[in-house]
Amino acid sequence: MNEWTNVLGEDLRLVVPGSGVIGRLGRSGHVPIGYLGDPEKSVATFVESQETCWSLPGDMATVEADGTIKVLGRGSLSINTGGEKVFPDEVEAAVKAYPDVVEAIVVGVPDERFGERVVAVIEARPGATLGTEDLRKVCNDKLTGYKISRQVVTVDRVQRSPSGKPDYPWAKQVAVDAINNSTTPGV
Repeated sequence: MNEWTNVLGEDLRLVVPGSGVIGRLGRSGHVPIGYLGDPEKSVATFVESQETCWSLPGDMATVEADGTIKVLGRGSLSINTGGEKVFPDEVEAAVKAYPDVVEAIVVGVPDERFGERVVAVIEARPGATLGTEDLRKVCNDKLTGYKISRQVVTVDRVQRSPSGKPDYPWAKQVAVDAINNSTTPGV
């Protein structure tokens, strides 16, 4: 948190440190006034609040009591499970803490009861025998229950976009296909 980077709540006011409120990461200072030829995107991204112009690129965040900003991830990637928002970045960090996981992408897949459920698409270390329950136990120490992956899909290699970012559309399709073609609970 500083004069150029902060977190704004739904009312576009600064989030109070330590409040636990999730807001949108904002950048002020030298920011554009809008996108050429795209007034809708301009209004959503570039806002004025308390006489300050802010660029809101879409990252969600909280402000810790000491003023540290904790970035949760893109709001557009959040998983809505049972009315709770789950940010893939947070779950991915917990899953990657498991020693046999090389890479992971966490996505939401359709769920009749909860709207979406959390699924981890992972690349295991060569020769590793990855136990879904062991992975869930490791995550249980780091995450609230509703954030823990309900299912795990193992792939030979996790795909990334040409820019090196996780390929979320690919991972979601892999997860949905694996779940639809599986007769095993937990995949």
